[in-house]
Amino acid sequence: MASITNPKESLDFVYDFYVKMKRNKINLAYEGEITHQITKAFTSLTETNMAREEDRSSVQKKVFHVMVECLQNISKHAEGQPKKDPAKEGRGIFMVSKGDTEYNVTTGNVIMNENVDHLRQMLENINNLDKDGLNKLYKKQMREGKLSEKGGAGLGFIDIARKTGEKLIFSFLKIDNEKSFFVLTSTISRIKE
Repeated sequence: MASITNPKESLDFVYDFYVKMKRNKINLAYEGEITHQITKAFTSLTETNMAREEDRSSVQKKVFHVMVECLQNISKHAEGQPKKDPAKEGRGIFMVSKGDTEYNVTTGNVIMNENVDHLRQMLENINNLDKDGLNKLYKKQMREGKLSEKGGAGLGFIDIARKTGEKLIFSFLKIDNEKSFFVLTSTISRIKE
């Protein structure tokens, strides 16, 4: 473990981070490897928190579903893990925030620049579809979807849009000539069915 070279700066960072989390109503934030055990821990923590808030079970189910889909996406598709160990899980950032009328599940992970255009096009296509269109696309992908070498055919993104009834909010932040940071926010309404 690296030593802290400037303890005051470190303490200031922790306080600034705390203030930003409170301001943005972030209940849970994590950066690191995404494993099955981490996914279980997050859903358990969120379940306890949501029970205290007395959110409807339909809202809770949607939040859990979105959390699991997003965490699986990071686990399967995040770049940067050693190629010689395919069993090693992906790394990323994961946050859950709760507003007065919605929950937001935000994830971020590194992807290769060569995948950005395809992913952007897929997400824009999903956002342009209504509920019926999403259901048709989901069924089509189930029947004939081409799986990527990592196993995805975009089903997770389609399913999130179907379950939440909301547009996917996303961004690609270029890191360098090889990689970008992909950020995705999924919104789950606390008030509408």
